[in-house]
Amino acid sequence: INHFKDEMSIYEHQYGEEKVETKPFEKLDFLMNMPHYSTKPFKLTSEEITNYTDDEMRVIINECIKHCLRGDVFQIVPSRRFSRTFEGDDFQIYRALRSVNPSPYMFYFDYEKYHIFGASPEKQIAIKGNMAEIHPIAGTFRRTGDDEKDAELARELLADPKESAEHVMLVDLARNDLSRSSDVVKVETFKEVQFYSHVIHLVSKVTGKMTSGVNPLQLVADTFPAGTLSGSPKHNAMSIINRLENVNRHIYGGAIGYMDFNGNFNHAIAIRTFMSKNNTLFYQAGMGVVAKSVVETEMAEIKLKLGALRKALEVAVEI
Repeated sequence: INHFKDEMSIYEHQYGEEKVETKPFEKLDFLMNMPHYSTKPFKLTSEEITNYTDDEMRVIINECIKHCLRGDVFQIVPSRRFSRTFEGDDFQIYRALRSVNPSPYMFYFDYEKYHIFGASPEKQIAIKGNMAEIHPIAGTFRRTGDDEKDAELARELLADPKESAEHVMLVDLARNDLSRSSDVVKVETFKEVQFYSHVIHLVSKVTGKMTSGVNPLQLVADTFPAGTLSGSPKHNAMSIINRLENVNRHIYGGAIGYMDFNGNFNHAIAIRTFMSKNNTLFYQAGMGVVAKSVVETEMAEIKLKLGALRKALEVAVEI
């Protein structure tokens, strides 16, 4: 299924002299062409509200810059939460999100009393056998949709000293996290440009060969939460975030994915993610603040990161 192009391909394998049966395909064609009407159409019932006014958010960003200048942290990632009320089936948003923002991690979890769904571009951690990897994303520019302009913006992103410094710090943090339970740590790829529906990101790949006898859960603990959602050094950054932010983050910035009985993991960071509870949608985004940050640029980064989620809400209303 290609959710980006709204296309589905169906295959049937034929072995030897077997005759291909056409009836199953005829039935599928009939079912797919039947009119479908959602029993619970989606409708937004309020305007967007946020836990901070723009001016309050500017104060927080300035406070974070001061902490960086004092040397308390090298980088810190404050966040802002938004919410809207709705009626109907929130699964329509997820359907829209798959087309609007196809991403490496797509998920919808129904916990009865609340739902968590999203389209995350970033790996929290993956472990297979004795190898672990983290893909830090740091560095964000808007995407225009024009290939030539986007290519130019990608070059500007690579050359931007603030974005580059932020990325280097977080790659270093990923190396440090993995090294706690790994013998060999490598940066496999560095500052690779990746294009998403609404943004352009810089992405690296850091791998670690786990120390013999280490429980994979220990490595998961060593690397959580992601530096890209907290800052560096982590403990100091999280202490400042805990003091500055007026609501708990809940699922935002957490990890979502699977683990198996052999110790293999594949977890995404819960970003570009909705939490739906009591007919209210909650969604959140942060910005990486360093000493040289410009307040209005950081404010704009929030808007960029939430662009796909807001677009999905618009599309869901039309389904």
